[in-house]
Amino acid sequence: MGVISEAAGWLTDPANWSGPGAIPHRLFEHVQISGVTVLAAALIAIPAGLLIGHTGKGRFLVVTLSNVGRAIPSFAILALTLPVTIKLGLGLGFWPTFIALFVLAVPPILTNTYVGVAGVDRDIVEAARGMGMAGGQVLRRLELRLAAPVIMVGLRTAAVEVVATATLAALVAWGGLGRYIIDGFAVRDDARILGGAILVALLAIATELLMGRVERLVRPRGSSSIRLRGA
Repeated sequence: MGVISEAAGWLTDPANWSGPGAIPHRLFEHVQISGVTVLAAALIAIPAGLLIGHTGKGRFLVVTLSNVGRAIPSFAILALTLPVTIKLGLGLGFWPTFIALFVLAVPPILTNTYVGVAGVDRDIVEAARGMGMAGGQVLRRLELRLAAPVIMVGLRTAAVEVVATATLAALVAWGGLGRYIIDGFAVRDDARILGGAILVALLAIATELLMGRVERLVRPRGSSSIRLRGA
């Protein structure tokens, strides 16, 4: 209980809530790198997943990226990209962290987008085509709408994974809540280490709850009566 009480004392210490290295500042850095990464991954993965799910072409790409993205640890990607970003003049900090987190975020978003669109009942799709809808209209008005909850699951998974993994940013001279964990290890400050871990866990939980709420909001009314293949 000693370390836990010390961590509670660290978290409630007013000195840790003001200044450039304080908790609000580190929290903003953590949310910033996480949000930018998930947004960039979504801008790439969602259109690609929609296209592949709608046309049925490129399924091998989805499976490959999904497997590779899950197999390679983010720390390994960070170690591989670091010398490249330094050589390109991008330096330490943001860019190697962004690349590592981006590679982590793309697979769940791409996979869920593809699965969501490809899983829409083909009878419904054919009925829409029979009503005169073109391919693009079917994708925008029908498949995207029905696949939205599944896409949101992918976004939620990616967001939580990125928030939890963004602690690695501190290893390459970026900020974020991981700074407390790395600096705590450096000076053997168990209270700071545990306090930082608690903050990361709370942010991940908050992200999960927020994305879950958004997922419920985008779920089409009466979607329970719409059949998806494999549901």
